[in-house]
Amino acid sequence: MRKLLLWIFIVLGTLSAKAQDTLTFLQYNLLNYGNFPSYCPSSINNVSRKTGYIGIIVHYVKPDIFTVNEMTTKRSYHDSLLNNGLNTDGVDYYAKASDTFSNGYQYTMNVLYYNKSKLGEAGHTIAQTYIRDIDVYKLYYKSANLNQGDTTFIYCVVAHLKAGRDYNGSTANQDKRKDMAKNTMDYIAAHHPDNNYLLMGDFNLYTDQEPAFQEFINYKVAAIRFNDPVNQIGDWHNNYNYRMVQSQSTHTTSNGCASTGGLDDRFDFILLSNNVKNGTKKVKYVPGSFHVVGQDGKHFNKAVNDAPENTSVPANVLNALYQNSDHLPVTLKVSVNQPVGIRKAYSVIDKLSFVNPVKDVLSIKVNADKATTLQVDVYSLVGKIVLQRRFTVGRGFSHQSMNVSSLPKGLYILRFTESNGNSFSRKLLKY
Repeated sequence: MRKLLLWIFIVLGTLSAKAQDTLTFLQYNLLNYGNFPSYCPSSINNVSRKTGYIGIIVHYVKPDIFTVNEMTTKRSYHDSLLNNGLNTDGVDYYAKASDTFSNGYQYTMNVLYYNKSKLGEAGHTIAQTYIRDIDVYKLYYKSANLNQGDTTFIYCVVAHLKAGRDYNGSTANQDKRKDMAKNTMDYIAAHHPDNNYLLMGDFNLYTDQEPAFQEFINYKVAAIRFNDPVNQIGDWHNNYNYRMVQSQSTHTTSNGCASTGGLDDRFDFILLSNNVKNGTKKVKYVPGSFHVVGQDGKHFNKAVNDAPENTSVPANVLNALYQNSDHLPVTLKVSVNQPVGIRKAYSVIDKLSFVNPVKDVLSIKVNADKATTLQVDVYSLVGKIVLQRRFTVGRGFSHQSMNVSSLPKGLYILRFTESNGNSFSRKLLKY
């Protein structure tokens, strides 16, 4: 009897367990990728070299979602970065999200790349168009039970706020940043606010007291306010106490393209909605995972590659960070909780679903990477096999049928076993 109870607990525990995956985000201002203003001509701002540097950084961090600012509006460059920077050296899983830009005067835009083996795109809209577009990308997680409609949505809001510091009592630049932020928050409040939102980008903020940042963290609708994952709220500009979150500038000298001054500003952010902070909708920030790539805390007001030696990243990554942009990228991780599904249990069978509850015939839909066999065992709740059937499953989609009319009404346990020994259990209600 003790063994029987143990078996039941194991099976039921398997059925109610949650699988957890982790998604890595990377946000980066690329510094005029594909743009050649007079102060930063192509002879200095070489796209081919920048593509190589970005590829080094991306292959080091391995993001599942990669958002960028200061990308040219010429889409051929978007594809060039994808094909010649991201999907190289054996990597082939990155895709580019759809894009559009409404502000015809802007010469840079935001772009999102994602790991298509884990994520799909569900939509792209523009939250606001003042100064520069702020984009909203809706992604869905490719859960094990996606074919049954079980998925999780993640909204990435990518912004590049107005640059410029105000002097002599002026607030002109701060006011423009505030308007962009307010427009964005008003959009979120009016469109699917109760979801998993991450707000990322180059915000060009000098202090937490700027109206734009206050719009993000203290918006009038408390439920959709954003949160700083590391709670480093304060006067960031030229403040040693915030050196670990400062991301600009990587340079103290410049050939014309990069801003100078050394690392003394926090311009680059990834902020979390309450749902992501608290994990209320299957997506939760992994505590301690946020950091500024290449920031070791020893280069306040210095270039990122000045003495003392920066060992926070490999030497080739450090060189790429310095050469590519005057910003350091920021990264964090979120966990995604999902019901245990076939994809996690099988190496051949990618998806399996069946109609439940069932009356007389159990109809099973299978998608297999290659031909295999599938054994279906039906257990009573006391652990006795009451029905068995073995199927030969071909490559691709197929339907299998199993007669269960002989079973009395009640609750059963289905165990699916593949020819390589992988198995998976589910509840079945017979009526």
